[in-house]
Amino acid sequence: MSDPTRVGMKHGAGGRAMRGLIESVFLRGAAELPVDGFGLEALDDGAAIRLGDRWLVLTTDSHVVKPRFFPGGDIGRLAIAGTVNDLAMMGATQVLGLTCGVVIEDGFAREELERIQASMHQTCLEAKAPIVTGDTKVMGRGELDGLIINTSGAGLTAQLVRDNGLRPGDRLIVTGNIGDHGLAVLAARSALELEGELRSDVAPIGTLVAAALAAGGPSIVAMKDPTRGGVAASLHEMATKSGVGIVIQESAIPTSAAARAAAEILGIDPLYVANEGKAVIGVAPEAAERVLAALQGHPLGRDAAIIGTATADQVGRVILDTGLGRRLVGELEGELLPRIC
Repeated sequence: MSDPTRVGMKHGAGGRAMRGLIESVFLRGAAELPVDGFGLEALDDGAAIRLGDRWLVLTTDSHVVKPRFFPGGDIGRLAIAGTVNDLAMMGATQVLGLTCGVVIEDGFAREELERIQASMHQTCLEAKAPIVTGDTKVMGRGELDGLIINTSGAGLTAQLVRDNGLRPGDRLIVTGNIGDHGLAVLAARSALELEGELRSDVAPIGTLVAAALAAGGPSIVAMKDPTRGGVAASLHEMATKSGVGIVIQESAIPTSAAARAAAEILGIDPLYVANEGKAVIGVAPEAAERVLAALQGHPLGRDAAIIGTATADQVGRVILDTGLGRRLVGELEGELLPRIC
């Protein structure tokens, strides 16, 4: 049994436990320093501060993935893409700049550090997102596991999108195959020999989200980055904050054959597995097919699919329609796979 007086791994996993820790500790006093917009208390993918007729979006994230290199990516690519994607989830698809703070363990291989930096630089070029400032610290051997990277980002948008705008009848779109990142990292960590090519989806998706926004405009009412806790956690947050229920169709959920095989072997539901190059988008029903077509026309969105609908009943719940019946998609206390992102 976990000790309620101590922080555990579950508190960093994106589920109920992490949200409870944030609300009980880190939100203390937040209301005493209000911002003109949405800050920490919103618990969204970032904060938004009003600047005239536009919004300045800010976000930050720390990365501790293990192993640091995995099929399809590495901790450096993850750090840049994760922050770029958090900005995009609030409508800021053009990045003003990123910061990068690195904490390195004494004795860390310089060649590995240079390899990670090269990956970060390449991802910055893809995202058109410059690193404009940073910080470096070194800690003693055994005081951390190799490397921690923190990245923060800033962007401007005229169309702010939050994660709490769903209304009954709105459609839920996922922008591609789910579960690839978490399962690829787990397979690499455990040296599993699996059939098929299982690779992380880690990628900056600013241009993909921009295509969706251009097609949907104000019909796009909510977006969420399904990282820790996977699509299931994102849908739960969106449903709870929006005051709706969500019904998803099992047959519509896009999953690669390699991910399905790995998930079956490991006994893990891909709905709960982290993604690093996907978005969950809520769209008004009349624009759903138009937004879907725009996503599928982008190289990163070819497998996008409409997976469900927001409902007026079952508020805060996510229901899976299997075709033979319906069952509740529960929200995890913690996460099945620690140190995935």
